[in-house]
Amino acid sequence: MIAAAGGPGIMGFVTIFVLAAFVGYEVVSKVPSILHTPLMSGSNAIHGIVLVGTMLVLGQAHGAAQLTLGFLAVVLATLNVVGGFVVTDRMLEMFKAKPTERSGAPRAGRPDGAAGADGASPADGATRPGA
Repeated sequence: MIAAAGGPGIMGFVTIFVLAAFVGYEVVSKVPSILHTPLMSGSNAIHGIVLVGTMLVLGQAHGAAQLTLGFLAVVLATLNVVGGFVVTDRMLEMFKAKPTERSGAPRAGRPDGAAGADGASPADGATRPGA
């Protein structure tokens, strides 16, 4: 590939982008479901680094265009970090145990909490035959 005197040129950048997209798709599609939550947490750490980098770049900005682009980059990076943590939290909620009844509390319908003749308590929604 013949490059311009200033650098790799637009075709070099397009080639790198296409290869990165292909490799990224292949890597992500091979990840089992059980690893998505830890990988999401890891990507949140990387996005935090991106946020720090955008703030450093914004600190060196001069002029209205650079300040505007820097501010937009900080806002988008912040949304990315916060959104990643919200999604991770929702994913982790799926693995939490459901709250159960207290074992010492009697069940509704019978004062002693015992099950009926068919083995089900009235709280289970079961009815006894002939009742």
